[in-house]
Amino acid sequence: MGTKPKESINRGLSKREALALTRLAAEGETVIDIEDIEDTLDIPYEQAKKIANSLVNKRWLDRLKGGTYLIVPLEAGEEGRYTEHEFVIASHLAEPMYISYSSALNYHNLTEQVPTTVFSATTEKVPEREIHGITYKFVTVTEGKFFGYEKTDISSHKVNVATPEKTIVDCADHPEYCGGITEVAKAVLKLDELDKSKLSEFLVRQGNGAAVKRVVYLADIYGIELPGREELEAEFTKGYSKLDPTRTEDGKHSQEYRLKLNISKDELKSVGEIR
Repeated sequence: MGTKPKESINRGLSKREALALTRLAAEGETVIDIEDIEDTLDIPYEQAKKIANSLVNKRWLDRLKGGTYLIVPLEAGEEGRYTEHEFVIASHLAEPMYISYSSALNYHNLTEQVPTTVFSATTEKVPEREIHGITYKFVTVTEGKFFGYEKTDISSHKVNVATPEKTIVDCADHPEYCGGITEVAKAVLKLDELDKSKLSEFLVRQGNGAAVKRVVYLADIYGIELPGREELEAEFTKGYSKLDPTRTEDGKHSQEYRLKLNISKDELKSVGEIR
């Protein structure tokens, strides 16, 4: 992001406020915290906090959460209608976190759906937020499920994003956060383009037998071979899991997969050719 013209950035601002914005913008910063202002101006924390509040009131900063702000560039206009990439914003709302579920499906071109909610996995309890009309939802997972992501360049920032394989595993773990099992099926159909050995490894490591059963069933009906099949079947839980937990209990039971098939093969045929 380029720096704002001096004559415009000074308008309505104190010397310290203008200096803080000029220096931070020159460094390419788009999301900052109070400590950034403190360090940039070499002033006490409380003074930096007052400057941040003043810049929020003057619409030069947009508060994302307590102590974290989005710099509103000059080109946003008087209304301050501007936002950073939603993945970057999400990365500043929780720690640790990584983008996953429907958001990562879309990012990796594993679905044609464009989600209106940004989904992230985190080991903390983080409340749902709405910022600039976008909903940010954080799914709390155990430490054991918090893996399979990579630092990815997003709008000059580094953001943790689930790998394609881990995205599929997370979605099979929680189909309710990706639009249901049909969206998982679309991703499974692209497995020949991905690392299937890594997928099998991640499925076992995830530790959710229901997720394993869902992916194995989908792979089988579409004629896709998964490495480590015996190890995957060993993860099948004894109880019957719903193929799609977002739907009703209706459907027949499959003893082979220990699944309640509450979505018809005809519907899954609309996603891809069944063998």
